[in-house]
Amino acid sequence: MTSAPDRLLHHRTEGPTAAPPLLLGPSLGTSTGLWDAVAPDLSTAHRVVRWDLPGHGGSAADLIGPGATVADLAALVMELADSLSLDRFSYAGVSLGGAVGLWLAVHHPERIDRLAVVCSSAHFGEPGPWQERAALVRRDGLAPVAAGAAARWFTPGFTAPELLDDLGATDPSSYAACCDALAAYDLRLRLPEIQAATLVIAGREDPATPPAHARELADAIPDATLTELAATSHLAPAENPEAVRVALRGHFGANRSGHSGMAVRREVLGNAHVDRAQAGTTGFTARFQDFITRYAWGEIWTDPTLSRRERSLITLTALVAHGHHDELAMHVRAALRNGLTPQEIGAALLQTGVYCGVPAANSAFAVARRVLEEIQETDGPDASPTN
Repeated sequence: MTSAPDRLLHHRTEGPTAAPPLLLGPSLGTSTGLWDAVAPDLSTAHRVVRWDLPGHGGSAADLIGPGATVADLAALVMELADSLSLDRFSYAGVSLGGAVGLWLAVHHPERIDRLAVVCSSAHFGEPGPWQERAALVRRDGLAPVAAGAAARWFTPGFTAPELLDDLGATDPSSYAACCDALAAYDLRLRLPEIQAATLVIAGREDPATPPAHARELADAIPDATLTELAATSHLAPAENPEAVRVALRGHFGANRSGHSGMAVRREVLGNAHVDRAQAGTTGFTARFQDFITRYAWGEIWTDPTLSRRERSLITLTALVAHGHHDELAMHVRAALRNGLTPQEIGAALLQTGVYCGVPAANSAFAVARRVLEEIQETDGPDASPTN
């Protein structure tokens, strides 16, 4: 869905309305299209809101003027968030869009949940070059800037014509005002105030914001994480979307709904099982245990798109189909914790008789019956199946 009320930034929303909100900010000279290869994936677990800078994409040019600041741009983003009733949200932004995110995290910490800063900086160099670029664009339009854009944005051999077209369609006065904002921007002394969990992503081949800028951010922001992407230049979501997707999924999926992967694993499987698994961890299996805790429990089981009851039903049928009986026994217990009744578990197993085969369902019923009988013997005949 797209929207562009006169005094709001043009924006595009994707994903479940009730999912955790995530705003995505663009780089100077681009539009919401910068996130085309990343946003659909993120929208499976988030209410994603992409926005355009003033005079870029579908946003009105007169939302800012000469002498604009990053604070002015951040105020526009706050107005957008307020219009969507987003009291608290996560945020990821590229370059100037990342600067807006940093400004919001410093000045409105109560509004920012988690932050990702992509190919950006706390200070984009001395004001002079930005002031000169602003003057050039006001005098001659965007053609002189567009001529060198590919070299600033991409590694040799890569191109994204649609993003170059975005630059050519940008309003020159708005572009120049954004240059004014970059000229005046310097958050270096305020970075230690950022409270939001922060991921910094850098392209190792980025000439506009070299990795040294990202390291400065990661060193100054408390507990920030730094990821450097090889063979990637300034517009990382376009040039290396898979790496950006993975990094952002991991960052914004962590502690979703207030739960870590280990907490969810314990809630679903029970402390006794997890304690046994942890006690049996060796140097050989440690990385696998960490993997399933972070990925299976920290990302998949915390995704709000499906309820835990629904995830238990899916898991039971998948385990029946593959004949993983030890895992099936474990997840019958987990299904009870997730609110399924024995009757609902039986109905799911009956369904597998149609689609996985009678022998598979027969074995599954035997496993489930054993587990349910063990629970009754341990907890007594009047015990609640969800205790």
